[in-house]
Amino acid sequence: MKIIPRRFEIRQAVLTVNDRFTFLNAIQSIALQQSTHIICFNADIMAGHRHAEAAMHYAQRSFFSGKPISNSFEMEALLFAAGSRQCDTAALFGIHEDENRVFVCACPENEEVWEKLSQFMHFVTETWDEMTHEKEERLKALFNITQAELALVGRTRIFDLLLERIALLEVNR
Repeated sequence: MKIIPRRFEIRQAVLTVNDRFTFLNAIQSIALQQSTHIICFNADIMAGHRHAEAAMHYAQRSFFSGKPISNSFEMEALLFAAGSRQCDTAALFGIHEDENRVFVCACPENEEVWEKLSQFMHFVTETWDEMTHEKEERLKALFNITQAELALVGRTRIFDLLLERIALLEVNR
């Protein structure tokens, strides 16, 4: 499916995945029916809504430039979320079996997608942008952020360091 880059919408949802393969097939079917891309980012290892937005912007620029890293837009978005060229690392940033809190993205925006996805997930309005100590530790490990870097820029700027890692993925192709 070739979809030109357009605006996207990101919502937050909670869902339970019993079989990852079956779930991914179901949302891929919805995406094909609605001529959109659907990406689910694991909110527990994302720095928040802005992290998902940044991954989507970089993925659009990369994928639709004709020089993508991966062969699907969905994987491109996960690669940029992870700041890595490794699909196994990027897969951590997607859904997993059992309980999931996800940032769900529809690209391009499509109101019917949300209705169809609601049979698989419950959309929530609470914010998941808080940087807890546990989340900070996970992000430092996943993105190889050192204590020296945090000491230099300050703990409150961990998101800026993540954006730097994401941007470097595009530069270091």
